[in-house]
Amino acid sequence: MAAADDEFLLPSLAELFETSKQLLDEVEVATEPTGARIIQDKVVKALGLLEQVAERLSQLDLFSRNEDLEEIASTDLKYLLVPAFQGALAMKQGNTSKRLDHLQWAREHFLNYLTQCHYYHVAEFELPQTNNSTENNTASSSVTYPNLVALASQRQAKIERYKQKKEMESRLSALKSAVESGQADDEHVREYSLIHLRRWIGISLEEIESIDQEIKILRVRESSKEASSSHSSHRDKPPMKPFILTRDVAQAKVFGAGYPSLATMTVNDWYDQHQKYVTAHGRTRTPPAELTKAAQQKDQEEKEAADDDKTVHRAREWDDWKDTHPRGYGNRHNMG
Repeated sequence: MAAADDEFLLPSLAELFETSKQLLDEVEVATEPTGARIIQDKVVKALGLLEQVAERLSQLDLFSRNEDLEEIASTDLKYLLVPAFQGALAMKQGNTSKRLDHLQWAREHFLNYLTQCHYYHVAEFELPQTNNSTENNTASSSVTYPNLVALASQRQAKIERYKQKKEMESRLSALKSAVESGQADDEHVREYSLIHLRRWIGISLEEIESIDQEIKILRVRESSKEASSSHSSHRDKPPMKPFILTRDVAQAKVFGAGYPSLATMTVNDWYDQHQKYVTAHGRTRTPPAELTKAAQQKDQEEKEAADDDKTVHRAREWDDWKDTHPRGYGNRHNMG
């Protein structure tokens, strides 16, 4: 008896759907930023309700591939919108670190919705490409020229979808009050649901296009970050020690190192050799080699000084001779 009461108190499928749809409408028209706590709480709650709706629809097996669109009840057509609502709410999730996962999850649900509508022939449109084909086109687009015909057709399709969207919104506003009040007949209820389905077909196609562009940007950014991190890791490595090839070593032994003044001893070796000449009384005596070098240096300095004195003396004598002998003196041999 208690279990029956609990089942009776559970919200119905229609209540779950309407509550989630109302939350989605509030999120879309909200003036607060998407990352605000109040918005994210509504997103999480609506996604949870839609998950319950999807589970109940699966249990009821409400939609079958063995039936046509005309065989689906007018009051049940709205439940085809569940995956589209899930994709729209997934786009509103604010965790930026999982943005790529949210985009892929939203794209999967939008594509699921479009696939169902395409099967039931709700409207005439072309299904978007899958993720694998999108990645292949992205990789090949960098080496091929853009297809101008395809771009022109895409632009024309966007213009047509925009016109249809405006027409559907005006028709929905005309039917909304009658349908929500319960005064509309089955024909108008069905028309209202079908217009909603076609409106969300255009929204899903536009969202998938924007998702594909954003996924491409995020992947390029991640690849650039990985490249920069790998470059910095290589730069942080200690520098390699210099090495000498065997042929260079053999060549140096034969022809020399290629530059003069190679060191023959270290400073410590020179100091130890110098200590050998320290006398027993603590006074140093000049080594014979250094003494000879000092004597030779002194003789050279004295010789240079003597040469300087001779040069100065000759210069003075020449100046004195020029003072007493005018210019041209002594060159009078051929003069008359």
